[in-house]
Amino acid sequence: MYADYAYLIVGLPVLAFLLCLFLGWHLPRGGGFITVLATFGGLIISLGIFNEIYPDKIVHQSMPWFANFNVGILIDPLALVMLLMVTFVVTLIHIYGNGYMNGDPGAARYFAEAALFSAAMLGLVYSDNLLQLFIFWELVGLCSYLLIGFWYRKPSAAAAAKKAFLTTRVGDVLFLAGIILLYNNLASLNIALKPGEFLLQFPVIYAHIAEIPPAQLTLIALGLLGGAVGKSGQFPLHVWLPDAMEGPTTVSAMIHAATMVTAGVYLVARMFPLFYAAPHALTAVAAVGAFTALFAATMGLTAFDIKRVLAFSTVSQLGFMMAGLGVGAAVGAMAVGVSIFHLIGHSFFKALLFLCAGSVIHAVNTNDLREMGGVGRYMKWTMYTMLIGSLSLAGFPFFTGFFSKDEIIVIAYEYGTMINFLPYIFLVLAAVLTAIYTFRMWFSVFTGKERSDYGKHESPWIMLGPLVILAVFAFGFGIASQDSFYSYLDSNFEHYGVNFQELGIIGGHVLEGEHGAPEAAGGEHVASEAEHGENEAHGEPWYIQILPIIIALGGILIAGLFYWDKIKRFDPSQVTGDTDPIRKMLLKGYYQHEILTAWFAEGVVYGTALICNMIDIKLVDGWLNWLSAWVMGFAKNIRKVQTGVVQNYVTALVLGIVVLVVVISLAKEVGLV
Repeated sequence: MYADYAYLIVGLPVLAFLLCLFLGWHLPRGGGFITVLATFGGLIISLGIFNEIYPDKIVHQSMPWFANFNVGILIDPLALVMLLMVTFVVTLIHIYGNGYMNGDPGAARYFAEAALFSAAMLGLVYSDNLLQLFIFWELVGLCSYLLIGFWYRKPSAAAAAKKAFLTTRVGDVLFLAGIILLYNNLASLNIALKPGEFLLQFPVIYAHIAEIPPAQLTLIALGLLGGAVGKSGQFPLHVWLPDAMEGPTTVSAMIHAATMVTAGVYLVARMFPLFYAAPHALTAVAAVGAFTALFAATMGLTAFDIKRVLAFSTVSQLGFMMAGLGVGAAVGAMAVGVSIFHLIGHSFFKALLFLCAGSVIHAVNTNDLREMGGVGRYMKWTMYTMLIGSLSLAGFPFFTGFFSKDEIIVIAYEYGTMINFLPYIFLVLAAVLTAIYTFRMWFSVFTGKERSDYGKHESPWIMLGPLVILAVFAFGFGIASQDSFYSYLDSNFEHYGVNFQELGIIGGHVLEGEHGAPEAAGGEHVASEAEHGENEAHGEPWYIQILPIIIALGGILIAGLFYWDKIKRFDPSQVTGDTDPIRKMLLKGYYQHEILTAWFAEGVVYGTALICNMIDIKLVDGWLNWLSAWVMGFAKNIRKVQTGVVQNYVTALVLGIVVLVVVISLAKEVGLV
């Protein structure tokens, strides 16, 4: 029943977009309640579909579009958990936005763009083919541009919007190249498509991955990874994400928690069988993700803008998710469940943290941590809900972030015993830094003395209500659903008959041993999912199992010793100062802006453009100008013989005949004629 209305999950936000765009100016709060109702309706339909198909069914609806392409809806375990998360979190953000954007003259435009943004992300999630996913992918990019630059009269907001749009376009070009390459390879197989099947449909892709040459699979996977790197803010295309803070805080919460940045992780998870079969593809995913996790965490240590700290945190946690998929070379399809579990948990506590940051900014009218302090005395609800989000982000035991992050670190250790320990080392260091910068932020905001004169009031309940709900999920989602979540996601590719043993042999992850037992590429035994679960409980050394707990507690303690007035033992100036080159480098974000703008954009790109312009003007245009000038000069001289006097023409004719007769006579004498 509910599955028949699956199209309304996207259709309702599209309708809300149209209503807010054309009528929102005449409605209370810019028509924000319409956007809330639209996404809440999508949540109700998603819950109904979950009730109908859980635990072993899927929804697949399709209709022809043109040629070998179609428009379709695919709701399997992977898509369903994403639909539930996006509709739930975005609904709460929209409710919060009704209070946060109240009084803004552009509220109607904001809610229209937010509704379209929600529709684009939901359409991306349940697309049944790669081309349709790419179309919604581009619409997500367009909406992010509009929302980041919502306050477009601010030069910094306009610049941030352009930066986000142009940076993600780099990844999108690679994504499109991967799609084209995949289509060409599938078309060359001359697949006999059954009725209702179309090229680039995910079930068709899964069924024929093994027939595509491994070298081509690697190129396709790297193209798709390029798209994911751009959207999910992975190094080196992460530079747009911290600047996305220029939009309203509710936009930051949507982009950094429930929508845009999760799209890249979802793409890799959706195409995981292809990545698993492509030689070296998962190695690249693990390397990019683990490095990004550590790289961004170091910058979060020194940022003073509360939203920028959370932005660097988002980049780092996205690195954890990517690394969780990359280390799937060691554990197979289970990596999808582990990574998506962290994605879902992260959406709860990161949305909570951003909305709490918005609540603080709304009250104190500043983003700068150095101008806060002592806010907790006046904003109890915000303080405690942000504490729950911070504990979850830091990986404190029994909070949602602990369960999801811990599992990724454990799997990275297994990956290290089989292939390479570097991702594991990077992730452990990133986890330590996460706990430190998270509580540096929390202690700086809510404890200590007031460092400026700010408004002493709590936010209204239309803003606090979503915080409380998100806090409940940030605390209890992990412990309540971890095992059932993994078992449900592990069955995702079973619906399509994907044989990971066969794909692993192609990708070089698994080889057939002498007795037919699966072995890792290096000769080690590859654990089945059941064996993996046993290893979790008994296989790893005890210090590996308790390390995530030590990391979280140790990081919080270090932050407290520097920033919590009750146990403070050290002054940050004792460790670093304004002249410290490392601190300066971190504050400057490793000089990425200078490198990309001054060196690459203005130096390399603009310099190359100047050289090409010079070649065009001096060489190409110069040669053409010379040739045209010569032709015009020659024509000018020839034109002089056109006198208009008949006697001149007769004289020239007679002279021509005489010359012709003389030439013929000479030719006869010489014997040429």
